[in-house]
Amino acid sequence: MSPDCVALAFDQLAAQQVYAIARLRQDVFVVEQECPYPDLDGRDLEPGTRHVLLREGADLVGYARVLDDDPRWRIGRVLLARGARGRGLADVVMRAALDATPGRDVVLDAQAPLAGWYRTHGFEVSGAEFLEDGIPHLPMLRPHTAV
Repeated sequence: MSPDCVALAFDQLAAQQVYAIARLRQDVFVVEQECPYPDLDGRDLEPGTRHVLLREGADLVGYARVLDDDPRWRIGRVLLARGARGRGLADVVMRAALDATPGRDVVLDAQAPLAGWYRTHGFEVSGAEFLEDGIPHLPMLRPHTAV
C-alpha cells in the first residue's frame, strides 16, 4: 500500500486525526526522545497552520507542522513513527510540507544530526547551535528562491 500525504488546516481534520497527531507527537517526542514539553502550544489552531499527514492505510505514520510566521514559513514537529523509518518516507513528508510554503523563505530548527538531511531539501544553517530540551539544534533557512 502506497502512502498518502496531505496538508490540512486544523478545521479540516477529523477528531480521530487530531487524536492520531497528538498520539504520534507524544510517542516520538515525549516518550521516545524523553522531552516533556508543552506540545499543545495553541499554534495548531491558527488559521495559517497546515498539518502534513502521511498515512499508510488508516495509520498515521508521519507528520509535520507548517506555521505561518509571516513574513516566512516555519516547519516543525517533523517525525515518522518508528516502524516507518528507513524507507525514505521523511522525504515525502518534507516535500509535502514545502509544497505548503509558497513564495516565502522557510525556517526550521533541526536536530543537529539531521542538518545534512535538511540540506538535501535546500536548507542551510543560519545560526549557532543551541540546546532545546537537551538536544542540540541548528536554525536553518531555505530561501524562497530554492527549488
